Amino acid sequence: MDSETTASTAAPRLGRPRDASRDADILDATIAVLAEQGFDGMTIDMVAARAGAGKATVYRRWPSKADLVIDAVACMKMKDLDPAHLPDTGTLRGDLVALVRAPAAADADQKMHVMGGIVSLVSREPELARTAYAAILQPRITANRILLERARERGETRPDIDVDHLAALMPAMVSFRTLAQREPITREFLLSIIDEVLLPAAGVVRSDS
Repeated sequence: MDSETTASTAAPRLGRPRDASRDADILDATIAVLAEQGFDGMTIDMVAARAGAGKATVYRRWPSKADLVIDAVACMKMKDLDPAHLPDTGTLRGDLVALVRAPAAADADQKMHVMGGIVSLVSREPELARTAYAAILQPRITANRILLERARERGETRPDIDVDHLAALMPAMVSFRTLAQREPITREFLLSIIDEVLLPAAGVVRSDS
């Protein structure tokens, strides 16, 4: 078989391989636009411009805006909430405060705005409610539960505290402030929940009080 025949019968050349790094850029851009505009206000053009990608590139990966948003929310990561690397300062307050550094507060604020942005979509895409809970609220609840259980084992809290309820308290108040009151999530607000609500509910007496 000559070289021309070999070339003509070779496997067809494929198009340019998919650049997976662009996926991350597009998903990050989706979260940013969603937090600013909400689902109904965001467009694929906005996302593409924010990501520095072509509109066709976005549509090749996600056939609809809803598909894009579901994937973007599922890929959200809560900074500093790896259960294996949570702070261990020796006190419950110290641990909780360590989780509300300024970047963490800004991260929480953005995620709550994303939650608000998908409200109109949740009724049409029920799976998004579960995805949003798992990506936005569950990591914080899990981290709080670990810190509370650790404090209870030290004897720092009342022995009869309801860890599950207390772990969800701060995320619930943050959600209410963002979705119902339309107020930003600040470090001062988070510290007030810790000092005025969560610690008293857990039976922790601050030494400086």
